[in-house]
Amino acid sequence: MTASSTRRTTAAHSRLAAVGAIAVAGALLLTGCGDQTKKDTGSQSSGGASTTNAPLADLLPKAVRDKGVIKVGSDIAYAPVEFRDSSGNTAGIDPDIADALGKQLGVKFEFQNGTFDTLITGLRSKRYDIAMSAMTDTKDRQQGIDSDTGKKVGEGVDFVDYFTAGVSIYTQKGKDQGIKSWADLCGKKIVVQRGTTSEDLAKGEAKKCPAGKTLSIEAFDTDQQAQTRLRAGGANAGSSDFPVAAYAVKTSGGGNDFQIVGGQVEAAPYGIAVAKANTQVRDALKTALDAIIKNGDYNKILQKWGVTAGAVKQATVNGGK
Repeated sequence: MTASSTRRTTAAHSRLAAVGAIAVAGALLLTGCGDQTKKDTGSQSSGGASTTNAPLADLLPKAVRDKGVIKVGSDIAYAPVEFRDSSGNTAGIDPDIADALGKQLGVKFEFQNGTFDTLITGLRSKRYDIAMSAMTDTKDRQQGIDSDTGKKVGEGVDFVDYFTAGVSIYTQKGKDQGIKSWADLCGKKIVVQRGTTSEDLAKGEAKKCPAGKTLSIEAFDTDQQAQTRLRAGGANAGSSDFPVAAYAVKTSGGGNDFQIVGGQVEAAPYGIAVAKANTQVRDALKTALDAIIKNGDYNKILQKWGVTAGAVKQATVNGGK
């Protein structure tokens, strides 16, 4: 989220190219669900490992090693990236990657739920140690700029980039209403999650619409709320990051509720957000991510969730544009 300083994707959001979209869509048909967390009691921890068995534990600050926990701010309502499974546990791509990182670093990653547009604020206030929530790495977020106003609203954050994805439009199944691209949304209504790249893209498109063909935008706290609105016929279309849209198409109503229309746009990296001052934590996460890429754990996780088209070859700090 981009434009706004807390969005999930970025101001360049085509996440994956059309070829990647087809590859991910096919893989998602084979997707399974998994979870490595304990039963939800308000917050949940990834498995992690003891520091005695963790090869990269010494890279973390002593205070973090002693505590044994990294608190993760996350909007846990964005399947398949992070969501509650049928047992109420936190599951998805991000928790699984966090678990693998924890085994390298000898700490548990404790996921704490929050609305997406408050995660960076929670990071600033030290409520969380990091934010990991399908958050797009953008220059505005790095610099603490509100993309809507262009004004500085904070010191910004650093990102450790770990995945790449684009943004998709979806409609009720069998009702594409001629929608093939963002330009086709003029004169219609779209539902999105607040603070995301999808919302930014919708706002940008609304400014281009001709007189008499206003693009109406309804934003919600969670993507699930937006899906519910569209499912009930309260809008013409919705938009989410491609992995999320594809998962909704596959699972909602047994695959009978939605369909993706057109191709992805704005491909950009997802990043783990870290406060600017926490350079040691940032660098430890980068090294741990490179380690799980090298040992194959990273690719196994993406295969499990059917999203290998979004894989990165190495960890990058602040690679967003």
